Amino acid sequence: MKRWIRQHHYALRVAVRRLLSNPFSSLSNILVISLALTVPILAASVLVSAQPVVREIPVSPELTLFLSPTAPEEAAKALSKTLQGDYASEILAVRVVTRAQALTRLKSNPSWQQALSVLPDNPLPDAVVVTLRTSEGQELHRVADSLARQWRTLDHVDTVQLDSEWVRRLEAILRFTRLCLALLAVGVALVVLATVFNTVRMQALTQRDEIGVARLVGATESFVRRPFLYLGALTGFISSAVAIGLTLAALYPINAALLKLAASYSTQFVLQLPDFLSLLMSAVVVAILGALSARWSVTRNTRF
Repeated sequence: MKRWIRQHHYALRVAVRRLLSNPFSSLSNILVISLALTVPILAASVLVSAQPVVREIPVSPELTLFLSPTAPEEAAKALSKTLQGDYASEILAVRVVTRAQALTRLKSNPSWQQALSVLPDNPLPDAVVVTLRTSEGQELHRVADSLARQWRTLDHVDTVQLDSEWVRRLEAILRFTRLCLALLAVGVALVVLATVFNTVRMQALTQRDEIGVARLVGATESFVRRPFLYLGALTGFISSAVAIGLTLAALYPINAALLKLAASYSTQFVLQLPDFLSLLMSAVVVAILGALSARWSVTRNTRF
């Protein structure tokens, strides 16, 4: 165990010495990776900060079934029970809005009070509001359109209202966001791999003769590669730390502008970094990518 620790300690010291021996090159590589990592960290900050707001937005599509004015009083309740029994797999919740409830809600709005006061009776129909279930891979607008067509033929149903265009836009935005995040992650991974690969390649070519002598005197492949692996891992980890610092610095002016914008809407919205564990795991992943790229590079460029 002591021998293993001594070998890794030696490899780490060699990696740090190589990193410091070329400060301009090391700083350039770290800056390139850091700038590439700053973009997804900023995107993650936006997503994390927006989650409380997004949770308050109803994303499940709703269909409203308006009954005919001549429908019996119990027709709405009977219809809600029928829908819950026949479409249990598609429906998340059903609620009945009676004519009296709708009228009371409208009268609470000052802009409608005068108009409703001159009416001799209640012109509003009973309504049944249906909230659909959502699931991964399901095209909500197609399901909603199909159910709307079926429910228009039910007894006492006069009109079925569905904002299918809103559902289509929501699905398009979600697909676009997932695709952008996936492409962004792939792009950052390629930047890390390419930068560390070239860095280790230059180091390996510079010390090619030294590596050859070490092999002649009995150095194993793992002993030769280990300092380069640490070099790649250190480059990735330091770049992640610098990227977090750059993101934190960028959030100050962004939050100042957001506070002014949010204040005009009488609300507050501030961007925050993801939690410490998530940032640490991201830095570890980048370090592993750096080590893998370094292993690939030193293996390819130190063959004799």
